[in-house]
Amino acid sequence: MHISFSVRSLLFAFMMLVVPVTSSANIILSIGIAPPPLPVYVQPVCPGVGYIWTPGYWAYGDYGFFWVPGTWVLVPEPGLLWTPGYWGWGDGIFIFHEGYWGPRVGFYGGINYGFGYVGVGYQGGYWNNGAFFYNRSVNNVRNVTNVYNKTVIVNNVTVNNVSYNGGQGGIPARPRPEEEVAARERHLPPTPVQTQHVQSASGNRQLYESVNHGKPGIAATTKPAEFRGHGVVAAKAAAKSYQPPTARPAAPTRASTAAPRPVTAVHPNPLPPTARPAPPNTGNPRLDKRYQQQQEVLRGRQEQERRKLQQRQEQDHRRLAQARADEARNRQVEQKHQQQMQQLEQRHAKDQQRLQERQQQANRNQNKPTKGRP
Repeated sequence: MHISFSVRSLLFAFMMLVVPVTSSANIILSIGIAPPPLPVYVQPVCPGVGYIWTPGYWAYGDYGFFWVPGTWVLVPEPGLLWTPGYWGWGDGIFIFHEGYWGPRVGFYGGINYGFGYVGVGYQGGYWNNGAFFYNRSVNNVRNVTNVYNKTVIVNNVTVNNVSYNGGQGGIPARPRPEEEVAARERHLPPTPVQTQHVQSASGNRQLYESVNHGKPGIAATTKPAEFRGHGVVAAKAAAKSYQPPTARPAAPTRASTAAPRPVTAVHPNPLPPTARPAPPNTGNPRLDKRYQQQQEVLRGRQEQERRKLQQRQEQDHRRLAQARADEARNRQVEQKHQQQMQQLEQRHAKDQQRLQERQQQANRNQNKPTKGRP
């Protein structure tokens, strides 16, 4: 596909803005847009002894921010605790600091993730002679004998669902001496099931902010990567302070003189491809073939609409480049492009749902017994 010079420049600027952490999950290490605030949700019940809660957080993938559900994780070694990852502002961008296992909880940005992670340390439990004791005042534990109750006091500065440290609107916390010591101690990276959990989240369309608008349908799970069943908890609400990405431009701290980075819109070309539904299997080859043809017609129409939208947006960029538009005008156009993208995705999702409903109704009619026939 031919790409204009202005679009090439935009893509190059975007690649300079983000750095991948792992190629398998396509997670972004740094980005110029502030992450959304943490959603409001409750903790699912602890599955058993040896599990420690790891709070949910916003990660960034190829298609924007997506929610990694909070989950209970089996500790890799007795005596280890989880230090959550966090987003921190630095050098004009937001950088994600990955979580780790260690003998003590280190600095995690002062973020109040809840359930014992109040911004400093961990008050959800402790180890004693190889056994983990759970604080029931902040943990949903039932069939566990090693429990206690201790009231947890939360710093009012962190009770605002802010999900990042530093920068404009971020938590102003800095590492304490003991947290700096913890950072130098022996660490273990996230376990394989935790990595799988993130990868599964990155591939779930409903977990992307562009779809859930800060209120993920899967906010927490009983076990990693298990996104279905009774152990799944949906968010009760988005944070009161939630704003869409276009209203969260990165801004320098007061002490910084760096210019704010522009919001980078997501265009139809880098969006995930239109989902291809599984082949129908009604037991009727003729009906299955007709369903497949209808799916292909819909898919072709949606791809054509995506191409047309991209062409219109490329024309916008060429006009901006010719007019040498200022940053404010560029930002305004990018906001419009992002809204167009979201509207297109929502319309395509509704089209797919309507087609599936028609197919299900046709299948029911096909299987309905005919009068006079046993």
